Formats: sequence, C-alpha cells, structure tokens
Amino acid sequence: MTDTPDPRKLPFKMPDGVQFDPERGARLFTRHGHTGFLGMEYRDHGEDWMELAMPWREDLVGVEETGVLASGPIISLLDNTTSMSVWTKLGTFSPQVTLDLRIDYVRAAVPGKTIIARAECYQIRRSMAFVRGIAHDGDADDPVAHTAGIFMMLSSQEWTRT
Repeated sequence: MTDTPDPRKLPFKMPDGVQFDPERGARLFTRHGHTGFLGMEYRDHGEDWMELAMPWREDLVGVEETGVLASGPIISLLDNTTSMSVWTKLGTFSPQVTLDLRIDYVRAAVPGKTIIARAECYQIRRSMAFVRGIAHDGDADDPVAHTAGIFMMLSSQEWTRT
C-alpha cells in the first residue's frame, strides 16, 4: 500500500494564509525554463489581470527578411499571461491546464519592438477559468493579436503521482 502525499505539504501548494503575489510569481516564472529563454518580463498586474512583456530579439524572428517576430513566442507570451491572470484572480497558485486558447492575429508585430501582453481572468466557475487578452507592440488600441481561452484547474491529487 502506498501513502498518498498530504497536498498541504506538496511544493506547489501555497501555505495557508499566504496570498499569491503576482509580481514575485511572475518574476520567478520568467527567470526559468521556456519563459526565461524567451525573455518574458513582468510589467504590471491588477485584481484580475496580468501584464507581461517580451523584448524583440533577432533569434525570435520568423522570417529573416522582414524582422517580424515568429508567432510561437507571441503565443507563449499570451498563454503565460492568461495563465498568470488566473492565479492573480484566485490569489493563489493553482495547477492548471490550457484547455482552449484561441489566438486571432490582427497584424504583424513591428520589427524591433517589445511585445506586451495584457490578459484578464474574467470568470471562474468550479474548475474552469475563462480568460481574454491582447498582445500589442506599444499601442493597446492597435493590437497584434487577441486571445480568449479556458483553463482547467486541477487539484493536486489529479496530477501528483504517489
């Protein structure tokens, strides 16, 4: 018989009474792994929204002749920003899976400019979080892309192996 771990003692569980700090959380997540490689940076947050940025880099360009960023890094930026908006609204870190993330590109990003993603979690129902946001290169009224998505929040028992 194997023991089931106590979810209160798992490393991803916030200690009781401790709120998720969006700025500290974003700074931690953007230093490592995929987000760190892409150079994502914390910018700002509110009660139910998060803003991250990704500076333009030559190695992230999709078509060398144009200098326009590839779509993959912009998708990753929107995915991370929308995900973090859920934790911001919840006030705690919660394991989750991107269930659906639709991205509509409106135009190409301007070469050499930082991409800014702003996303909000506008609804949470049971285990589902609904998000929307934009990516722009300096003018939020002239977005590069729009996004809408759904995250499925998981309990620690659903994704922890004993």
